[in-house]
Amino acid sequence: RLSLVGSEMCIRDRAAVEAADVRGISHITGGGFYENIPRCIPDGLCAKIEKKALHIPPIFPLLARMGGISERDMFNTFNMGTGMVLVAARDSADKALAALHSLGQEAGVIGEIVSGEEKVALC
Repeated sequence: RLSLVGSEMCIRDRAAVEAADVRGISHITGGGFYENIPRCIPDGLCAKIEKKALHIPPIFPLLARMGGISERDMFNTFNMGTGMVLVAARDSADKALAALHSLGQEAGVIGEIVSGEEKVALC
C-alpha cells in the first residue's frame, strides 16, 4: 500500500526521496490535482485524497465563492495550497515526513493509493 504525502514545494523534497521509498512525485501546477497526480501513478490505481487533510489557504474558498467556481474546477485549476505530492510506500511515509519536517517543510499524509480507474478521488 502507498501513502500520499503533500508538501509545499520541491527543493527540500529530495531529502524525502532519499529517506523513504518514494514511488512517484507530482508537482501540482496548472492543471491542479486532476491533471498532475495521474501522471505519477499507474493505470488501475487511484489517488484517494482526504480533503480534510489539506491545508487550503482562505483565498481559494473565497475565489470559488466569488467566482461561482465548482470544487472540481478549483482542484483542476489550482494547487489549493499543495505544491508537491510524493507517493511513498506506506511503511516509509513517516520517514519522508520526518525528512521534510527536519528541514522546516510543512508536509502531511493527505491520502492513499487504492485500486480504481478514476485516477483522483477527493473524499
